[in-house]
Amino acid sequence: MTIVVTGAAGFIGSNLIRALNARGETDIIAVDNLKNGDKFRNLVDCEIAHYLDKEDFLDVLEAGDYDGEFRAVLHQGACSNTMEHDGRYMLDNNYQYSLALLEFCQADDIPFIYASSAAVYGGSSTFSEEPQYEKPLNVYGYSKLLFDQIVRRRWDALDAQVVGLRYFNVYGPHEQHKEGAGASVAYSHFKQFRSQGRVKLFEGWAGYGNGQQVRDFVSIEDIVKVNLWFLDNPDESGIFNVGTGRSQPFNDIAIAVVNTCRAAEGKPPLDLVAMVAEGLIEYIPFPDSLKGKYQSYTQADLSRLRKSGYNDEFLTVSQGVTRYVEWLLKQE
Repeated sequence: MTIVVTGAAGFIGSNLIRALNARGETDIIAVDNLKNGDKFRNLVDCEIAHYLDKEDFLDVLEAGDYDGEFRAVLHQGACSNTMEHDGRYMLDNNYQYSLALLEFCQADDIPFIYASSAAVYGGSSTFSEEPQYEKPLNVYGYSKLLFDQIVRRRWDALDAQVVGLRYFNVYGPHEQHKEGAGASVAYSHFKQFRSQGRVKLFEGWAGYGNGQQVRDFVSIEDIVKVNLWFLDNPDESGIFNVGTGRSQPFNDIAIAVVNTCRAAEGKPPLDLVAMVAEGLIEYIPFPDSLKGKYQSYTQADLSRLRKSGYNDEFLTVSQGVTRYVEWLLKQE
């Protein structure tokens, strides 16, 4: 039977398709919006059975063209730009579209695994999947929270598997189509270092030192593994955090990026003090526009994920970012 991947030409979606292909799965319908045509490159090395535009996909579902044919829907499609201020656009993409897919999947008894976000926690200092800790700082976070809330309201009436995965700060291969706020910290640091010979980090603010804001940075490799685990375990439903369970400073990302690039040139590794002294890391003022809207600390509580039965370890920043930068250097 067919597996549907929405957001298929994007970062997480295309990596999911590659992982499915590695398992021998090729009966895949890729759904996306290719107004950004450059995203096609993410699908070039993927084997799929069919491609549909996101709007056309809803039309064929309503027409009944695929009734009884889907094994699962992996819904990764969304507007993920945290700096997008058009609330109507955001809710249409991230809430209404997700709701339409949820209702279709429930009607046809199809497992539905969808991308939520750690942005639902916003200014909270506790990152556990409970309503009292959900305080989004932007309309992106609210759009994800709103859908999670609807799913919760319907738990008792759900017939098929529904899994919401709250991704923390994801990095890894095949995000090159993203720019600005949409790109991962690791990719932004890599581009800066390759073009300018240094990485720029924020100075201290709100009690944090220079480059010491900390987040839970998680590799795309782990994100894919969690998705496939739930695909293989259709009796497990719920809303789950997906991070490493560790918070690490932005400085750690920069150090991993710089030292991996240096290693490729045959240069020895440096510590943070040496990098700052040599101008390889530069601290810039914290932007006024981000004050009150910025997550300076995140750390996934993995208790619920572990209780579900997922026991694999997650890559550290040093492990994951090093592998990622080595991959980026090969692309050059």
